[in-house]
Amino acid sequence: MDFQEIVSAVFTFDNYAQLLPLVRNSLIAGAVLGVLGGLIGTFVMMRDLAFAVHGIAELSFAGAAFALLVGANVVAGSLVGSVLAALLLGVMGIRARDRNSVIGVVMPFGLGLGILFLALYQGRAANKFGLLTGQIVSVDSVQLNLLVGCAVLVMLALVVIWRPLTFASVDAELAEARGVPVRGLSILFMVLLGVAVALSIQVVGALLVLALLITPAAAALRVTSSPALVVTLSVVFACTAVLGGILLALGGRIPISPYVTTISFAIYVICRGIGSRRTARRNRAELQQA
Repeated sequence: MDFQEIVSAVFTFDNYAQLLPLVRNSLIAGAVLGVLGGLIGTFVMMRDLAFAVHGIAELSFAGAAFALLVGANVVAGSLVGSVLAALLLGVMGIRARDRNSVIGVVMPFGLGLGILFLALYQGRAANKFGLLTGQIVSVDSVQLNLLVGCAVLVMLALVVIWRPLTFASVDAELAEARGVPVRGLSILFMVLLGVAVALSIQVVGALLVLALLITPAAAALRVTSSPALVVTLSVVFACTAVLGGILLALGGRIPISPYVTTISFAIYVICRGIGSRRTARRNRAELQQA
């Protein structure tokens, strides 16, 4: 394949207007997931759970692959796998060291199960590939309704526990001393995170879910320390990455995930550069004052 063919595979906008209605559901799902990912990603960074997202994604992938194998609802299978993984990590891995050990055990097990189920599946190869890398036209009306409903429930739950969860995330020992149910909040948040991971897999795939649930929040933290602004920017960055990825993927012949991850990474690099310049200016100002 020469360079022109590669470019054609990545960016081909022939009949783009005719293809755009095909991703209407995916665009709605992407917007919802962008908001959800931006909100929950803030707590993922605050609680140092980036590695946990990947661990949950592997069992979510296994659940989705099993559902695909037996002809069940893939979203439901993904949700079951994610929630089981989240409960396991929440109950067994409260301390960071314990949690990372559990995740290191769960990840290969979940990935191995998922590969086994896909190997046994005799249906379309695109369905197998989509679980790993996402599909822009895979969200039908039934899946969209389930996705939106679950996402709204997760966001409402986050709003209800926002203040105590923030307190417990910043200083767990002090929060516990003040009567905040730290352990219960930790397990509840892991369940909410599991649902968010399962929903995100439907668009970006199991392998690259980190780009939606971690990178936007990490980018926002590079440019501001204001809690409200971090959340706002995280949501904006996540929506930009997933919606931009869907629209670009429609004009190419490759899966959606490379577009989403590239946009997300570019946002992070830009924000990191801005943050580094601000830090350098602050350091110079402090030296001059000294």
